[in-house]
Amino acid sequence: MLSMVLTRSRFLGLIPMVTLGLLCAGAHGQAAPAPSSSSAVIQDPTRPEMQPNLDVDHDPIPSPDPEPPPVAANAPANVPGSPNAGTTPGEPLKRQDGMYVLHANVDEVLLDCTVLDQKGETVTDLSQRDFRVWEDGVPQTVNAFLHQDMPVSMGILVDNSGSMRDKRTAVNAAAMELLRDSNLQDSAFVVNFSDRAYLDQGFTTDRIALDRSLSRFDSRGTTAMYDAVVASADELSRHAKERKQVLLIITDGADNASRLTLQQAIRRVQDLGGPVVYTIGLLFDSDKDEADSARTALQRLSQETGGFAYFPRSLDEVNGIAAEIARDIRNQYTIAYRSTRPSSLGGYRVVHVEAAAPGHGKLTVVTRHGYYANPNPQQPAQTAEETRP
Repeated sequence: MLSMVLTRSRFLGLIPMVTLGLLCAGAHGQAAPAPSSSSAVIQDPTRPEMQPNLDVDHDPIPSPDPEPPPVAANAPANVPGSPNAGTTPGEPLKRQDGMYVLHANVDEVLLDCTVLDQKGETVTDLSQRDFRVWEDGVPQTVNAFLHQDMPVSMGILVDNSGSMRDKRTAVNAAAMELLRDSNLQDSAFVVNFSDRAYLDQGFTTDRIALDRSLSRFDSRGTTAMYDAVVASADELSRHAKERKQVLLIITDGADNASRLTLQQAIRRVQDLGGPVVYTIGLLFDSDKDEADSARTALQRLSQETGGFAYFPRSLDEVNGIAAEIARDIRNQYTIAYRSTRPSSLGGYRVVHVEAAAPGHGKLTVVTRHGYYANPNPQQPAQTAEETRP
Protein backbone atom coordinates (compact mmCIF):
# COMPACT_ATOMS: atom_id res chain seq x y z
CA MET A 1 0.00 0.00 0.00
CA LEU A 2 1.29 3.47 -0.84
CA SER A 3 2.29 5.52 2.13
CA MET A 4 0.65 8.62 0.70
CA VAL A 5 -2.46 9.11 -1.42
CA LEU A 6 -2.92 12.16 -3.64
CA THR A 7 -6.58 12.94 -4.37
CA ARG A 8 -7.07 14.47 -7.84
CA SER A 9 -10.70 13.93 -8.81
CA ARG A 10 -12.22 16.25 -11.35
CA PHE A 11 -15.35 18.31 -11.03
CA LEU A 12 -18.04 17.68 -13.64
CA GLY A 13 -19.75 21.00 -14.23
CA LEU A 14 -22.23 22.55 -16.66
CA ILE A 15 -21.35 25.06 -19.38
CA PRO A 16 -24.26 27.05 -20.86
CA MET A 17 -25.21 27.76 -24.49
CA VAL A 18 -22.74 25.69 -26.51
CA THR A 19 -22.17 22.67 -24.34
CA LEU A 20 -23.05 21.41 -20.89
CA GLY A 21 -19.47 20.37 -20.51
CA LEU A 22 -17.12 18.53 -18.29
CA LEU A 23 -14.99 20.76 -16.12
CA CYS A 24 -11.79 18.84 -15.93
CA ALA A 25 -8.13 19.13 -15.05
CA GLY A 26 -5.00 17.44 -16.28
CA ALA A 27 -6.33 14.62 -18.48
CA HIS A 28 -6.73 13.61 -22.13
CA GLY A 29 -3.70 15.57 -23.15
CA GLN A 30 -4.93 18.89 -21.74
CA ALA A 31 -2.67 20.97 -19.60
CA ALA A 32 -3.68 21.16 -15.97
CA PRO A 33 -2.77 23.99 -13.64
CA ALA A 34 -0.10 23.08 -11.18
CA PRO A 35 -1.60 22.22 -7.81
CA SER A 36 -0.82 24.52 -4.97
CA SER A 37 0.43 23.20 -1.69
CA SER A 38 -3.11 23.40 -0.37
CA SER A 39 -4.63 21.34 -3.21
CA ALA A 40 -2.71 18.13 -2.53
CA VAL A 41 -4.45 16.13 0.14
CA ILE A 42 -2.20 13.68 1.96
CA GLN A 43 -4.18 11.02 3.79
CA ASP A 44 -3.58 8.27 6.24
CA PRO A 45 -3.78 5.11 4.07
CA THR A 46 -5.55 3.24 6.86
CA ARG A 47 -8.53 5.60 6.64
CA PRO A 48 -11.12 5.85 3.83
CA GLU A 49 -10.38 8.42 1.16
CA MET A 50 -12.76 11.35 1.58
CA GLN A 51 -14.40 13.53 -1.05
CA PRO A 52 -14.05 17.32 -0.90
CA ASN A 53 -16.85 19.29 0.67
CA LEU A 54 -19.66 19.00 -1.86
CA ASP A 55 -21.62 21.83 -0.25
CA VAL A 56 -19.26 24.40 -1.75
CA ASP A 57 -20.26 25.51 -5.26
CA HIS A 58 -17.13 25.50 -7.43
CA ASP A 59 -19.03 25.96 -10.68
CA PRO A 60 -18.25 29.41 -12.17
CA ILE A 61 -21.64 29.47 -13.94
CA PRO A 62 -24.64 29.87 -11.58
CA SER A 63 -27.11 28.07 -13.86
CA PRO A 64 -27.13 26.36 -17.27
CA ASP A 65 -28.93 27.57 -20.32
CA PRO A 66 -32.39 25.93 -20.31
CA GLU A 67 -32.27 24.73 -23.94
CA PRO A 68 -28.70 24.17 -25.16
CA PRO A 69 -28.45 23.78 -28.94
CA PRO A 70 -27.04 20.66 -30.60
CA VAL A 71 -23.26 20.53 -30.87
CA ALA A 72 -22.54 17.15 -32.44
CA ALA A 73 -23.59 15.20 -35.50
CA ASN A 74 -25.99 12.32 -34.98
CA ALA A 75 -23.26 9.78 -35.64
CA PRO A 76 -19.47 9.75 -35.49
CA ALA A 77 -17.30 9.04 -38.48
CA ASN A 78 -16.05 5.46 -38.53
CA VAL A 79 -16.38 2.15 -36.77
CA PRO A 80 -12.78 1.70 -35.56
CA GLY A 81 -10.63 -1.34 -35.88
CA SER A 82 -11.44 -2.15 -39.49
CA PRO A 83 -9.06 -2.21 -42.46
CA ASN A 84 -11.26 0.34 -44.19
CA ALA A 85 -11.49 2.85 -41.33
CA GLY A 86 -10.76 6.38 -42.45
CA THR A 87 -12.12 6.03 -45.98
CA THR A 88 -14.92 8.02 -47.58
CA PRO A 89 -17.66 8.83 -45.04
CA GLY A 90 -21.16 7.68 -45.89
CA GLU A 91 -20.03 4.68 -47.90
CA PRO A 92 -20.84 1.18 -46.57
CA LEU A 93 -17.91 -1.11 -47.39
CA LYS A 94 -17.91 -4.88 -47.36
CA ARG A 95 -14.91 -6.70 -45.97
CA GLN A 96 -13.56 -10.00 -47.24
CA ASP A 97 -15.27 -11.85 -44.40
CA GLY A 98 -18.66 -10.56 -45.56
CA MET A 99 -19.17 -8.14 -42.67
CA TYR A 100 -19.90 -4.47 -43.32
CA VAL A 101 -17.84 -1.60 -42.06
CA LEU A 102 -20.00 1.44 -41.31
CA HIS A 103 -19.08 5.00 -42.22
CA ALA A 104 -21.47 7.80 -41.37
CA ASN A 105 -21.83 11.33 -42.66
CA VAL A 106 -24.25 14.02 -41.51
CA ASP A 107 -27.22 12.39 -43.28
CA GLU A 108 -26.50 8.84 -42.13
CA VAL A 109 -27.92 7.42 -38.91
CA LEU A 110 -26.39 4.59 -36.92
CA LEU A 111 -28.55 2.58 -34.52
CA ASP A 112 -27.41 0.07 -31.91
CA CYS A 113 -30.20 -2.50 -31.59
CA THR A 114 -30.99 -5.31 -29.17
CA VAL A 115 -33.43 -7.93 -30.47
CA LEU A 116 -35.54 -10.00 -28.07
CA ASP A 117 -37.79 -12.98 -28.75
CA GLN A 118 -41.16 -13.65 -27.10
CA LYS A 119 -39.43 -15.09 -24.03
CA GLY A 120 -37.28 -12.01 -23.60
CA GLU A 121 -34.15 -13.84 -24.73
CA THR A 122 -31.57 -12.07 -26.89
CA VAL A 123 -31.61 -13.08 -30.58
CA THR A 124 -28.16 -13.14 -32.16
CA ASP A 125 -28.51 -14.80 -35.58
CA LEU A 126 -30.21 -12.15 -37.72
CA SER A 127 -28.94 -10.61 -40.95
CA GLN A 128 -29.33 -7.21 -42.61
CA ARG A 129 -32.35 -8.32 -44.64
CA ASP A 130 -34.26 -9.09 -41.42
CA PHE A 131 -34.45 -5.42 -40.35
CA ARG A 132 -36.87 -2.69 -41.41
CA VAL A 133 -36.51 0.98 -40.43
CA TRP A 134 -38.94 3.92 -40.51
CA GLU A 135 -38.12 7.56 -39.82
CA ASP A 136 -41.16 9.75 -39.09
CA GLY A 137 -43.25 6.98 -40.65
CA VAL A 138 -41.25 6.94 -43.90
CA PRO A 139 -39.50 3.66 -44.83
CA GLN A 140 -35.70 3.90 -44.91
CA THR A 141 -33.14 1.70 -46.65
CA VAL A 142 -30.69 -0.14 -44.40
CA ASN A 143 -27.43 0.29 -46.29
CA ALA A 144 -24.96 -1.15 -43.79
CA PHE A 145 -25.01 -3.74 -41.03
CA LEU A 146 -22.65 -5.03 -38.37
CA HIS A 147 -23.04 -7.70 -35.71
CA GLN A 148 -19.93 -8.37 -33.68
CA ASP A 149 -18.53 -7.79 -30.22
CA MET A 150 -17.11 -4.30 -30.66
CA PRO A 151 -15.33 -2.36 -27.89
CA VAL A 152 -17.34 0.40 -26.27
CA SER A 153 -16.61 3.60 -24.41
CA MET A 154 -18.54 3.55 -21.15
CA GLY A 155 -19.37 5.93 -18.33
CA ILE A 156 -20.28 4.45 -14.94
CA LEU A 157 -22.32 6.90 -12.84
CA VAL A 158 -22.91 5.96 -9.21
CA ASP A 159 -25.13 7.84 -6.78
CA ASN A 160 -22.99 9.11 -3.90
CA SER A 161 -25.78 10.71 -1.86
CA GLY A 162 -26.21 9.96 1.83
CA SER A 163 -28.83 7.24 1.34
CA MET A 164 -26.35 5.15 -0.68
CA ARG A 165 -23.84 4.70 2.14
CA ASP A 166 -24.91 1.16 3.07
CA LYS A 167 -25.35 0.12 -0.58
CA ARG A 168 -22.03 1.18 -2.06
CA THR A 169 -20.08 -2.00 -1.31
CA ALA A 170 -22.60 -4.13 -3.22
CA VAL A 171 -22.93 -1.55 -6.00
CA ASN A 172 -19.18 -1.30 -6.49
CA ALA A 173 -18.93 -5.09 -6.70
CA ALA A 174 -21.68 -5.14 -9.35
CA ALA A 175 -19.94 -2.44 -11.41
CA MET A 176 -16.75 -4.51 -11.38
CA GLU A 177 -18.79 -7.56 -12.40
CA LEU A 178 -20.01 -5.60 -15.43
CA LEU A 179 -16.45 -4.66 -16.34
CA ARG A 180 -15.20 -8.23 -15.94
CA ASP A 181 -17.94 -9.51 -18.26
CA SER A 182 -17.33 -6.78 -20.85
CA ASN A 183 -15.00 -6.73 -23.83
CA LEU A 184 -11.43 -6.47 -22.58
CA GLN A 185 -10.87 -3.52 -24.91
CA ASP A 186 -13.73 -1.49 -23.40
CA SER A 187 -12.60 1.78 -21.86
CA ALA A 188 -14.56 3.35 -19.02
CA PHE A 189 -14.68 6.32 -16.69
CA VAL A 190 -16.26 6.61 -13.24
CA VAL A 191 -18.43 9.45 -11.96
CA ASN A 192 -19.52 9.66 -8.33
CA PHE A 193 -22.39 12.13 -7.99
CA SER A 194 -24.44 13.66 -5.21
CA ASP A 195 -25.31 17.37 -5.39
CA ARG A 196 -22.24 17.66 -7.64
CA ALA A 197 -20.74 15.15 -10.06
CA TYR A 198 -17.06 14.26 -9.91
CA LEU A 199 -15.01 12.37 -12.46
CA ASP A 200 -12.99 10.14 -10.14
CA GLN A 201 -11.39 8.18 -12.98
CA GLY A 202 -11.00 9.25 -16.60
CA PHE A 203 -11.11 6.87 -19.54
CA THR A 204 -9.03 3.76 -18.95
CA THR A 205 -8.99 0.03 -19.60
CA ASP A 206 -7.24 -0.54 -16.26
CA ARG A 207 -9.72 -2.47 -14.11
CA ILE A 208 -7.64 -1.88 -10.97
CA ALA A 209 -7.80 1.88 -11.45
CA LEU A 210 -11.55 1.71 -12.05
CA ASP A 211 -12.05 -0.39 -8.91
CA ARG A 212 -10.02 2.12 -6.92
CA SER A 213 -12.11 5.03 -8.19
CA LEU A 214 -15.38 3.29 -7.34
CA SER A 215 -14.12 2.90 -3.78
CA ARG A 216 -13.41 6.63 -3.55
CA PHE A 217 -16.68 7.82 -2.08
CA ASP A 218 -18.06 9.71 0.87
CA SER A 219 -21.82 9.23 0.69
CA ARG A 220 -23.67 12.38 1.68
CA GLY A 221 -25.75 15.18 0.23
CA THR A 222 -28.54 15.16 -2.34
CA THR A 223 -28.99 13.67 -5.83
CA ALA A 224 -28.26 15.72 -8.97
CA MET A 225 -28.59 12.84 -11.41
CA TYR A 226 -29.71 14.79 -14.50
CA ASP A 227 -26.74 17.16 -14.26
CA ALA A 228 -24.42 14.16 -13.92
CA VAL A 229 -25.93 12.49 -17.00
CA VAL A 230 -25.43 15.59 -19.15
CA ALA A 231 -21.86 16.19 -18.01
CA SER A 232 -21.03 12.50 -18.55
CA ALA A 233 -22.58 12.49 -22.03
CA ASP A 234 -20.38 15.48 -22.87
CA GLU A 235 -17.36 13.58 -21.57
CA LEU A 236 -18.19 10.75 -23.95
CA SER A 237 -18.70 13.11 -26.90
CA ARG A 238 -15.31 14.76 -26.45
CA HIS A 239 -13.04 11.93 -25.34
CA ALA A 240 -14.54 8.55 -26.28
CA LYS A 241 -12.40 6.64 -28.77
CA GLU A 242 -15.08 4.12 -29.71
CA ARG A 243 -18.16 4.84 -31.81
CA LYS A 244 -20.32 2.66 -29.59
CA GLN A 245 -21.00 4.44 -26.29
CA VAL A 246 -22.83 3.52 -23.08
CA LEU A 247 -23.81 5.17 -19.81
CA LEU A 248 -24.68 3.07 -16.75
CA ILE A 249 -26.50 4.88 -13.93
CA ILE A 250 -26.96 3.35 -10.47
CA THR A 251 -29.09 5.28 -7.98
CA ASP A 252 -31.50 4.67 -5.12
CA GLY A 253 -33.82 7.63 -5.43
CA ALA A 254 -35.28 10.49 -7.44
CA ASP A 255 -33.32 13.51 -8.60
CA ASN A 256 -33.74 16.34 -6.10
CA ALA A 257 -30.85 18.70 -6.82
CA SER A 258 -30.23 19.12 -10.57
CA ARG A 259 -30.41 22.47 -12.32
CA LEU A 260 -31.48 20.62 -15.47
CA THR A 261 -34.76 18.81 -15.98
CA LEU A 262 -35.24 15.21 -17.08
CA GLN A 263 -36.31 16.36 -20.55
CA GLN A 264 -33.21 18.53 -20.90
CA ALA A 265 -31.00 15.59 -19.94
CA ILE A 266 -32.69 13.32 -22.49
CA ARG A 267 -32.45 16.05 -25.14
CA ARG A 268 -28.72 16.43 -24.55
CA VAL A 269 -28.08 12.70 -24.92
CA GLN A 270 -30.18 12.67 -28.10
CA ASP A 271 -28.32 15.68 -29.46
CA LEU A 272 -25.11 13.68 -29.19
CA GLY A 273 -26.50 10.78 -31.24
CA GLY A 274 -26.60 8.25 -28.41
CA PRO A 275 -25.03 6.91 -25.88
CA VAL A 276 -27.29 4.07 -24.88
CA VAL A 277 -28.30 4.55 -21.24
CA TYR A 278 -28.77 1.63 -18.85
CA THR A 279 -30.18 2.36 -15.40
CA ILE A 280 -30.39 0.40 -12.15
CA GLY A 281 -32.85 1.77 -9.60
CA LEU A 282 -32.33 0.51 -6.05
CA LEU A 283 -35.82 1.59 -5.02
CA PHE A 284 -36.78 -1.34 -2.79
CA ASP A 285 -36.41 0.70 0.43
CA SER A 286 -37.63 4.09 -0.89
CA ASP A 287 -40.99 5.58 0.01
CA LYS A 288 -43.67 5.09 -2.63
CA ASP A 289 -43.81 8.65 -4.01
CA GLU A 290 -40.05 8.90 -4.42
CA ALA A 291 -39.82 5.39 -5.87
CA ASP A 292 -42.54 6.18 -8.43
CA SER A 293 -40.81 9.40 -9.47
CA ALA A 294 -37.41 7.73 -9.76
CA ARG A 295 -38.81 4.76 -11.67
CA THR A 296 -40.45 7.03 -14.25
CA ALA A 297 -37.25 9.04 -14.78
CA LEU A 298 -34.98 6.01 -15.09
CA GLN A 299 -37.35 4.27 -17.50
CA ARG A 300 -37.50 7.34 -19.72
CA LEU A 301 -33.73 7.79 -19.77
CA SER A 302 -33.27 4.18 -20.84
CA GLN A 303 -36.21 3.81 -23.23
CA GLU A 304 -35.51 7.01 -25.16
CA THR A 305 -31.88 6.00 -25.77
CA GLY A 306 -32.27 2.28 -26.50
CA GLY A 307 -31.21 0.88 -23.12
CA PHE A 308 -32.97 -0.97 -20.32
CA ALA A 309 -34.07 0.05 -16.83
CA TYR A 310 -33.71 -2.49 -14.02
CA PHE A 311 -35.32 -2.39 -10.58
CA PRO A 312 -33.92 -5.16 -8.35
CA ARG A 313 -35.84 -6.29 -5.29
CA SER A 314 -32.67 -6.42 -3.21
CA LEU A 315 -28.93 -5.83 -3.46
CA ASP A 316 -28.47 -9.57 -4.04
CA GLU A 317 -29.85 -9.17 -7.58
CA VAL A 318 -27.53 -6.36 -8.70
CA ASN A 319 -24.61 -8.58 -9.72
CA GLY A 320 -26.82 -10.63 -12.04
CA ILE A 321 -28.21 -7.45 -13.60
CA ALA A 322 -24.70 -6.15 -14.24
CA ALA A 323 -23.79 -9.38 -16.03
CA GLU A 324 -26.98 -9.13 -18.12
CA ILE A 325 -26.13 -5.58 -19.19
CA ALA A 326 -22.66 -6.70 -20.27
CA ARG A 327 -24.16 -9.50 -22.38
CA ASP A 328 -26.65 -7.13 -23.98
CA ILE A 329 -23.94 -4.63 -24.96
CA ARG A 330 -21.80 -7.35 -26.51
CA ASN A 331 -24.66 -8.83 -28.58
CA GLN A 332 -26.15 -5.74 -30.19
CA TYR A 333 -26.62 -5.20 -33.91
CA THR A 334 -25.50 -1.94 -35.52
CA ILE A 335 -27.46 -0.85 -38.58
CA ALA A 336 -27.10 2.28 -40.68
CA TYR A 337 -29.38 4.12 -43.04
CA ARG A 338 -29.14 7.39 -44.91
CA SER A 339 -32.11 9.54 -43.98
CA THR A 340 -34.44 10.54 -46.79
CA ARG A 341 -34.58 13.98 -45.17
CA PRO A 342 -31.35 16.02 -45.21
CA SER A 343 -29.93 16.94 -41.83
CA SER A 344 -29.92 20.60 -42.92
CA LEU A 345 -33.66 20.63 -42.16
CA GLY A 346 -32.91 19.95 -38.49
CA GLY A 347 -35.57 18.88 -36.03
CA TYR A 348 -36.35 15.72 -34.11
CA ARG A 349 -36.83 12.50 -36.09
CA VAL A 350 -38.81 9.56 -34.66
CA VAL A 351 -37.19 6.20 -35.46
CA HIS A 352 -38.91 2.81 -35.48
CA VAL A 353 -37.13 -0.48 -36.17
CA GLU A 354 -38.67 -3.92 -36.69
CA ALA A 355 -37.11 -7.33 -37.24
CA ALA A 356 -38.62 -10.53 -38.62
CA ALA A 357 -36.99 -13.84 -39.51
CA PRO A 358 -38.30 -17.36 -40.19
CA GLY A 359 -38.50 -19.58 -37.12
CA HIS A 360 -38.25 -16.76 -34.59
CA GLY A 361 -41.86 -15.76 -33.97
CA LYS A 362 -42.54 -12.20 -32.86
CA LEU A 363 -39.36 -10.17 -32.32
CA THR A 364 -38.92 -6.91 -30.42
CA VAL A 365 -36.19 -4.44 -31.36
CA VAL A 366 -34.91 -2.14 -28.62
CA THR A 367 -33.12 0.96 -29.89
CA ARG A 368 -33.30 4.70 -29.40
CA HIS A 369 -36.65 6.28 -30.15
CA GLY A 370 -35.25 9.07 -32.29
CA TYR A 371 -32.58 11.70 -32.75
CA TYR A 372 -32.12 15.41 -33.40
CA ALA A 373 -30.74 16.11 -36.87
CA ASN A 374 -27.92 18.63 -36.57
CA PRO A 375 -28.03 21.25 -39.33
CA ASN A 376 -24.60 22.63 -38.38
CA PRO A 377 -22.28 19.72 -37.50
CA GLN A 378 -19.11 21.75 -37.90
CA GLN A 379 -19.90 24.04 -34.97
CA PRO A 380 -17.03 23.63 -32.47
CA ALA A 381 -17.67 22.77 -28.86
CA GLN A 382 -16.36 25.06 -26.15
CA THR A 383 -14.95 23.76 -22.92
CA ALA A 384 -13.63 25.11 -19.68
CA GLU A 385 -11.35 23.67 -17.07
CA GLU A 386 -11.40 23.68 -13.33
CA THR A 387 -9.42 21.78 -10.75
CA ARG A 388 -11.40 19.98 -8.11
CA PRO A 389 -10.23 21.18 -4.71
